[in-house]
Amino acid sequence: MSDIRATVSKVLTFSCVDGPGNRLVLFLQGCNFDCPGCHNPHTIGVCNDCGDCIPACPQQALSLVGGAIAFDPAACDQCDLCLLACPISANPMVQHLSVADVLDLLRANRLFLSGITVSGGEATMQLKFILALFAAIKAAPDLAGLTCFVDTNGHLGAEAWARLLPLTDGVMLDIKAFAPERHLALTGQSNARSLASARILRAAGKLHELRYLMVPGQTDQDDEIAALIDLT
Repeated sequence: MSDIRATVSKVLTFSCVDGPGNRLVLFLQGCNFDCPGCHNPHTIGVCNDCGDCIPACPQQALSLVGGAIAFDPAACDQCDLCLLACPISANPMVQHLSVADVLDLLRANRLFLSGITVSGGEATMQLKFILALFAAIKAAPDLAGLTCFVDTNGHLGAEAWARLLPLTDGVMLDIKAFAPERHLALTGQSNARSLASARILRAAGKLHELRYLMVPGQTDQDDEIAALIDLT
């Protein structure tokens, strides 16, 4: 089994809002967009071990060991003050989970689950892990029937989608804006790949959900709505 590990910001062992049915959700750390209205802003950055979060933790669950942040989950009371203190929108409480670790979580919660959703941050930044995980799930007889979904901003190329689509059962895709200049202002990135991804996923029958970011005064413009209609 693959020894690839994912940098995971949070695990939900039960969610009914992250895809169809009841799902285990992995929120992976790191994102290639920098949206000011991000729903999970603490998943954008990757910890650089600066130590600014340590004095913010009232439970002393964080420390600097060998120049790296060390997290003690037993001491943590989940107040999340460390997230507010981080200057780069990172999470010092990440876990590094292997494929085997996630399979164990699925098996422990199997009776209550319809599937797994890998979200973020931006899940596809850790594509090798997703490929290995989904392949392992599909190959495990005791996990038969679990669906594998990805929640993404779509900033992934066609070649990468060709590797992922055979292993995923559905994709939930965000479109932040259609006008290139608006998308760049809202995310710091071009929307060319996201729009191309929408077409690739639709053609493959894997576009489970398309979400559009409504920002008053920006993405509620007539040209944006017309582009959304044309896409759908």
